[in-house]
Amino acid sequence: MRTSYSTLATFRQCPQRYKFRYIDKLPETKTKEQIFGTFIHHCLQFMFRHDPIYPTLDQVLTHYRENFPREGWNESELAIYEKQGEAMLKSFYQRNAPWNFNVIDLESRFEVTIEDPARGTVHILTGIMDRIDKLPDGRYEIIDYKTQKRLPSQEKVERDLQLSIYAMGLAKRWPHIKPDQIKLSLQFLKHGETLSTTRTSEDFHKTESDTLETIHKIDDRVSANESFEPVVSPLCDFCAYKPICPAWKHLYKNVSLETINGDKISSLAKEYFSLKDNKRETERRLGEIAGLIMRYFTQESIERIFDGSGIISKRTIDRYSYDFEKIRGVLEPLGKWQDVLKADETRLRAILKELPEWAREEIKNARTLARSTTILTATKNKKTLL
Repeated sequence: MRTSYSTLATFRQCPQRYKFRYIDKLPETKTKEQIFGTFIHHCLQFMFRHDPIYPTLDQVLTHYRENFPREGWNESELAIYEKQGEAMLKSFYQRNAPWNFNVIDLESRFEVTIEDPARGTVHILTGIMDRIDKLPDGRYEIIDYKTQKRLPSQEKVERDLQLSIYAMGLAKRWPHIKPDQIKLSLQFLKHGETLSTTRTSEDFHKTESDTLETIHKIDDRVSANESFEPVVSPLCDFCAYKPICPAWKHLYKNVSLETINGDKISSLAKEYFSLKDNKRETERRLGEIAGLIMRYFTQESIERIFDGSGIISKRTIDRYSYDFEKIRGVLEPLGKWQDVLKADETRLRAILKELPEWAREEIKNARTLARSTTILTATKNKKTLL
């Protein structure tokens, strides 16, 4: 397989989008954010490519204004993006005058060969590095520009797959360069921040392993003709396939006349929410009544009340905590200790939110699907709740 970081990342973020783009090969219209980001990259290339006489800031801004991709924008959007991009370039130029850096390559393409001994296949991992600098201390710095709004944590940068692949690409191109001679940096233009990290030989091995694992998942789904399910996330707002995605396409359909077994879908949805509301109200009222009846039990020193509909009884349920070290001494000789050590999925889900991202990913990779059940869930619009 010939693949890239963006291809693997697409599958990890949303298998359905991967299928649309790389299996069904449906054209994907670029979003305004993507077009803007690509153009800013182009302007930074312009800034560093003219060696040894670099362009002045005014020349960079003139190039920016004359070449800004204006098609498809409304006036208000165009004004906002043009102003934001100009501010980014000004700030970047003032902090990163091009003559202060030894840039040895721009838009640098690379290929990394990864062998898969388990399946007897070979894969080629490709990519493009925005910029490579030679540092005064003899090291090399790979720089990737980011125009995104959000600044990630340093921990996320340490685990960034894209940077790991870039480091492997540079080491593959120039084998004399060792992993500890490579500095990896993400430059966030909107914030004027740079987050840097490094990789080791062990990290290279892990990157290869993670890459092969993702490729295996893709190949297995294709060969077994399994579904590529959509993953709903904030990224959906930037996806060109949203109108045809199973998770969203109903929003774009004219469903006023659609029926199932003669019942209109719109009527069924309204009734579903109505019943959910009634259920919540019923459960709330049951709780109120139960509290009043318990007070009555205490007030009258009784255990049961009688009505024509039946009997309501007060029942005490005892729950205990255990000294498991003592219990282990009893159960282990009987071969029963393992029976109480089975993983509690509910408890595991509860602590997942407290774990760092890499640990959550490791746990996710360790799980297997035991059973799949389809259920209905409902989320009401805020306006409906008012």
